[in-house]
Amino acid sequence: MRGVTTESGAPPLQTADRVLQVLLAFSHDREEWGVTDLAAEYGWDKSVAQRLLASLAHRGFLVSDPVTRRYRLGPAVWHMATAWERHGGMAGLVRPALRELAAASGVTALFAVPDGAHLRCVDSADGSSGPLRAYRLADELYPGHAGATSRAYFGMLTPGARAALLYGRPMARFSELTVTDPAELEELMSRVPAQGFAYSEGEYDPATAGLAVPVVVRAQPVGSLTLVGPHELLSGKQEQLLVPLRSAAEGLGELLTPRRTTTRDKKG
Repeated sequence: MRGVTTESGAPPLQTADRVLQVLLAFSHDREEWGVTDLAAEYGWDKSVAQRLLASLAHRGFLVSDPVTRRYRLGPAVWHMATAWERHGGMAGLVRPALRELAAASGVTALFAVPDGAHLRCVDSADGSSGPLRAYRLADELYPGHAGATSRAYFGMLTPGARAALLYGRPMARFSELTVTDPAELEELMSRVPAQGFAYSEGEYDPATAGLAVPVVVRAQPVGSLTLVGPHELLSGKQEQLLVPLRSAAEGLGELLTPRRTTTRDKKG
């Protein structure tokens, strides 16, 4: 492959790089690939595409539908993802960005990802105002209907996808400010794409306010990045705090985006 090098300056091994290209071809928008369309996508011979797909299926990274003969990601990918997460893979990856954001804002910064009808905190960092809790926030769950952290993510989903996850189930009231009416909640969610952020005061925790923005990878929301602290540290300061918050969210999106295949990669 001309024009492509590793960090050491040496060209990558062609077969190994092609295997990785195949795995990275599977995405939210493209969950299945067949031999013909994979070969066409990368300009490979069909025999090359077939061998790559078959080898990955043999090791469990892909599974083949016996009827359509199309391939999907397999259990080996799940095992690797589980091992990575069990050893703090995601938390370790985002922690430097969270620390930098907390230092810039003075309040707690946290990154959360979807977990059913909730968002789950991956990791957090405290600012100069001190810790938000006496315990670590990692793995804390935030209900989808209450607070900026969840709204910044769920507000980016289509109304249908959001309804399937959030509505038709009991909605706990955490304070007098918690919104539990589906119509009112939908109106709040619908503002997020245009605003690009969500703000809440006392909806989930009566003592805190939150300012959150979605984290986007390849045009798909993958979680939310939030600044959270006492009301007086966030109220009226949204415009000021959105500058470092949006910059950090953009950086996280880039960090979490797999390297795209370039035109020259496809010709390799």
